Amino acid sequence: MRYEAPTTTKEAVSLIAKAKGKSFVLAGGTDLLVKLKSGAVEPDLIVDIKRIEATQSIKKTANGFRIGAAVPGVAMGKSSALKKSWPGVVEAANLIGSDQIQGRCTIVGNLCNASPAADSVPALVAAGAKAVVVGPKGRRTVAVEKIPTGPGKTSLAKGEIIEAITLPKRPAKTGDAYLRFIPRSEMDIAVVSAGVCLTLNGKGKVTKARVVLGAVAPTVVVVPEAAAAIIGTSLDDEALAAMAHACEKACKPIDDMRGTIEFRTDVAGVLARRAAGIAYQRAGGK
Repeated sequence: MRYEAPTTTKEAVSLIAKAKGKSFVLAGGTDLLVKLKSGAVEPDLIVDIKRIEATQSIKKTANGFRIGAAVPGVAMGKSSALKKSWPGVVEAANLIGSDQIQGRCTIVGNLCNASPAADSVPALVAAGAKAVVVGPKGRRTVAVEKIPTGPGKTSLAKGEIIEAITLPKRPAKTGDAYLRFIPRSEMDIAVVSAGVCLTLNGKGKVTKARVVLGAVAPTVVVVPEAAAAIIGTSLDDEALAAMAHACEKACKPIDDMRGTIEFRTDVAGVLARRAAGIAYQRAGGK
C-alpha cells in the first residue's frame, strides 16, 4: 500500500487518475480507517488531502459558504456565522460520532461513504448544498443529492475528488432543521432521518420548501410532494398531516435488526413534521 499527501488538488487528482488498483481518498479517515482495520478494503493507494489548502477552511462568500473537504465537524460547530445561517446543517454534521470522531470526521467523507443513514446528507440536500468536484477533465459543481448512487457507491468518475461543499446564501426568513431517530441516546446511526428547509413570506406562510428523508431508501429521498403540501400554509395541522403522508408514501425502507419497514415509514412522517416545525420557527414563524 502506497501513501501520498499532495499539497494541491491537481496533484491529488493526478495521483488517483494514474493509480493502478484500488485508490482511496483520506480526509478525516473515520470511515476508511475502520474499513482498513476490519479488512473490508485493501487499498493500493491512499491519497491524504488534509495538506491541500483548498480543503482546509470554512469561507463565507458573497454567495454563501464554502466548506473544504478536510474540515472536521468540530470546526463547523465552532463557526458562528455558519451556525447562524444553516443551523440544521451544523447540527447534522455534529451528530456524526463521538467528540473524538468530531475532531476528524468530515461532511465530504460522510457524503462519499454513501451510507443511506449518513447524518449530514439530508440536511445538506435540504439546504441546497452543492459539491465542488475536481477531476482529470476539470472542475464541475454537482448537487449533493447526485453524489451517492446507492449504498457505498457514488457518481464520482475515476480520478475525481470532492474539493469542497458549497452552501447558498440563506434567503431572508428561511430556516432549516434536521432530526433523526436512533435506538440509543447518542453515538448511533439513523434508523430514520429528516431534513427540512423552508422560506416564509411576511405573513408567515411558506413560499418555498424542501423535505428530504434519510435511511428509508438506498439514497436520500427528496420529497417534492411533501414540500408542496406545506407551501402556501402556515404549517397548520392539515398541511403537516398531508406532508407526513407524502413522506410515508415516498419511503422504500428495508427490514433489519434496527427497524422494520412499517416503523421506518411511520417515523419518517413524524420526524418530517417535527423538523418542519423547528425550521418554521427558525425562519421567524410563530
